[in-house]
Amino acid sequence: MDYQRVARSGQVPDGVVRRFFVGEVEIAVARWAGRVYAMSNYCTHLDCLLSSGHATEDGLLCSCHGSVFDYATGDPITPPATRPIRTYPVTEEDGQILVLLPPDATNDRPRRRQTGVTGATS
Repeated sequence: MDYQRVARSGQVPDGVVRRFFVGEVEIAVARWAGRVYAMSNYCTHLDCLLSSGHATEDGLLCSCHGSVFDYATGDPITPPATRPIRTYPVTEEDGQILVLLPPDATNDRPRRRQTGVTGATS
């Protein structure tokens, strides 16, 4: 497993969260207080896009229902979400943001939006 380039460092300024793809894996990359974080792009409450949310002092804020997730651990800090989001190791080198995705990262897709799944609920 190797770190993969996600973006240029300047694409994620402080206080911002953005959506990126690494192959088929969709991730949210946020920067707070100069540190970069990478995580699944789907809220565990109702699969809302976390990249539509906001980077805050407390953590990543989901814009749909106000859940906040800890940047480093993915743990929900504020409900309604009760399950953590997946986080990934991230580093910056030579002006590039690099993320380490485990082999099972392709499973990090929204549950209720998967094709061929019927009756799935959150």
